[in-house]
Amino acid sequence: MAQESELADSQPRAADAGRSFLIALVLLTFSMNLLARGVTETFAVFLLPVQQGLGVSRSDITLTYSLFMLAYGLSAPFAGQLIDRLGARITYGFGLSSLGLGYVLAGSASELWHYLLTAGLLSGLGSASLGMVIASGLLSRWFTARMGSIVSVPYAAAGAGMLLLPPLTQVLLSSYDWRFTYRVIGAGVLLILPVVMWLPLERMTAGSAQWRALRRKSAADSAVPWTVTAAMRTTAFWALFLAFLCTSVAAYSVLPHSVAYLIEQGFNPLAAAGAFGLTGMLSVIGIIAAGWSSDRFGRRRTAIVSYFLTILGIVALIAVSAWPSLILVYAFVLFFGLMQGARGPIIVGMVAALFPGGGVGAIYGTLSLAMGIGAGVGSWASGLLYELTGSYVASFMLAIGGALVGLAAFWFVRSLREESSLPLPAPHSR
Repeated sequence: MAQESELADSQPRAADAGRSFLIALVLLTFSMNLLARGVTETFAVFLLPVQQGLGVSRSDITLTYSLFMLAYGLSAPFAGQLIDRLGARITYGFGLSSLGLGYVLAGSASELWHYLLTAGLLSGLGSASLGMVIASGLLSRWFTARMGSIVSVPYAAAGAGMLLLPPLTQVLLSSYDWRFTYRVIGAGVLLILPVVMWLPLERMTAGSAQWRALRRKSAADSAVPWTVTAAMRTTAFWALFLAFLCTSVAAYSVLPHSVAYLIEQGFNPLAAAGAFGLTGMLSVIGIIAAGWSSDRFGRRRTAIVSYFLTILGIVALIAVSAWPSLILVYAFVLFFGLMQGARGPIIVGMVAALFPGGGVGAIYGTLSLAMGIGAGVGSWASGLLYELTGSYVASFMLAIGGALVGLAAFWFVRSLREESSLPLPAPHSR
């Protein structure tokens, strides 16, 4: 298996850990990110029944998803600090508790603000403490070679979660109401908590001997390399921030609305949820392929190709409004689905390459602010444009604009073109 071979190739860099331990670590980060993204992406399936149940407008209900993504983004830097300072046990425990409790309580929402606090705020806090910020922080302690390929495994969990959980949620909604379904999903997340707490999380947090030696050396130096503050004084950091922001606008102007859009174009609800899930399945392939490609052909080239394919998929989705054809739906699923999340391992690999020897979790967590802000703005603006225009065409044009700006960041910024480690900027004089 290709990913196992990557683990084997990287193992000499983490000689104090056995292969089974390293595989368990990667599988843990995969499973936690599957929950972080798969559970919360059920919002697309819940959108119509919850909107009808609470008696609110489309822009009002999508405000919940915007709050979720803002909470995710704003708490991501703190999640990065949490994994660096307190370790995986505290971080994963907090994440599972918040996400599970948020979904259980969402089933009792009777007002919009109840839903905002539970499915929005609590879910966002929990997801940030389970997702890729934590995975990147843990994996960078054990793997130094081929980070793009290694990180692509937990990143692909987002697609696997979308493949499994939204269609399963739609099946539950066909037999039960949305309140019961929320409670079932929340209870399932909480039941996973004791299993995760049983794992050797302290050892996973400790990192390899090589990583610990690098940390000790950094602490002994007068100038500690690549803190978040130092990274923020570089053009590369802000170029990655812009790319992350605009990529999120592109993705989340489409994703939370895609099921509702297809249903309104006359497609069966289960078929619409299945198409949504299929984009998740393809994203697993696309993310792993993007990680492999970025290690072999360069991160910038891979990113640019991925943006063009994303735009092609969105164009096909827009065309569905004029020609409601399954061929166009399949084109959207193929091109958009394959590239969904593909920039993730590219950006993590860029962070590891541009800012070596620093806290990858903290720097990536700070960059994830952009993802939260972009996703929050994209999902809310998409709903608002729908309310104003009566269709999703303007919403999806916003997505294309976001993809073009993200592409431009990789195309024009010199440090992203060169993909080599940066010189540490001199500290500000007092």
